Amino acid sequence: MAGALMGKVVAVTGAGRGIGREVALLCSAEGAAVIVNDLGVSVEGDGQDGTVADQVVAEIRAAGGRAWANSANIAAPAEAQTIVDDALSQFGRLDAVVNNAGIMRDRIFHKLSQADWQAVIDVNLHGTFNVTKAAALAFREQGSGAFVHFTSTSGLIGTFGQANYSASKMAVVGLSNSIARDMERFGVRSNCVAPFAWSRLTASIPVETEADRARVERIRKMSADKVAPLVAFLCADASKEFNGQVFAVRRNEVYLFSQPRPIRTIHNSEGWTVERLAEIAVPAFRTGLTPLEHSPQVFAWDPI
Repeated sequence: MAGALMGKVVAVTGAGRGIGREVALLCSAEGAAVIVNDLGVSVEGDGQDGTVADQVVAEIRAAGGRAWANSANIAAPAEAQTIVDDALSQFGRLDAVVNNAGIMRDRIFHKLSQADWQAVIDVNLHGTFNVTKAAALAFREQGSGAFVHFTSTSGLIGTFGQANYSASKMAVVGLSNSIARDMERFGVRSNCVAPFAWSRLTASIPVETEADRARVERIRKMSADKVAPLVAFLCADASKEFNGQVFAVRRNEVYLFSQPRPIRTIHNSEGWTVERLAEIAVPAFRTGLTPLEHSPQVFAWDPI
C-alpha cells in the first residue's frame, strides 16, 4: 500500500530512536510529512540531547521526505502543545499522532520510590494526555484525525518489577477508549499498540536467570521496524473501521486483544452476605478467574 499516507501530516513522539524512529521513517516513506519529537533522554528519563530528533529529520530529508524536528518535553503541557503548533505552522495541518515516547524505572514494588513512580507516570501517561489533548482540538476543527498510543503487555497481562510502567501503560488504554468514544462524532479514531521489539527499553530488562536470558534472546529477534507497518496503517484512512481497539505486534505476528467484559454472574434476590458469597461465589467463579500470569508466560513461543 505505497503512499498510504500521501498528503498527510503525522507527529511521532520519541521518534529519535528505536520504534519511534522506524515509525517516523515509514510514515515518511508512505508519503506523510513528519514531526519528529524527541527530548533525547535516557531510558530512565535523565539528560537531554536535542540532536537526536535532528538526525532523524536529516535522514528523512535526505531520502526526499518532509520532516521537522521538535525537542519538546511532552510531560510539560505547554511544550507538548508545540508539537501540534509545529505541524500546523510547518505543514498546515495534522492528521495523526503516534504517542510512542516513554521511559522506564523498573523497581520491585516495595522498593519503588515516589520519585520513580511520578517520573514514569508523568511521561508515559501525562505526556500522552498532553500531546493528545493539544491535537484533539485541531482534529475536532478539521473533522478528522487518528491517534495511535503505545501500551504494553506489562500492563495488559503483567510482569515483575514494573508497577509504575504497567500502571501508566494500562491507563493509556483507558484514555484511548474514552477518546475513541468522545471523539468518534468528529471523525477521530484512537487505538493502542503493544509492541514486542528490541529497543533501549527492552535492553534494560534485568537478566538474572536462564528464563530471563531466554526471554531476552526471544525479544532480540523482534526488530523495531516490524512494529512500524501496523502503526502507519492505523494512521491511514484504510484503517477507518478500527477505533477503540488494542493491538500487539510480535515480529511478523499482529494480534487483536480482547478487552474486559463480564464473563460470569451470580444473583441472589435476597442480597448477599459475606457467608453466602463464600458459599456461592467461590465455586461459581473459580473456573473463570484470570490466572496471575506474566507476559513471557502468555507469549512463551518464539516469534514467527
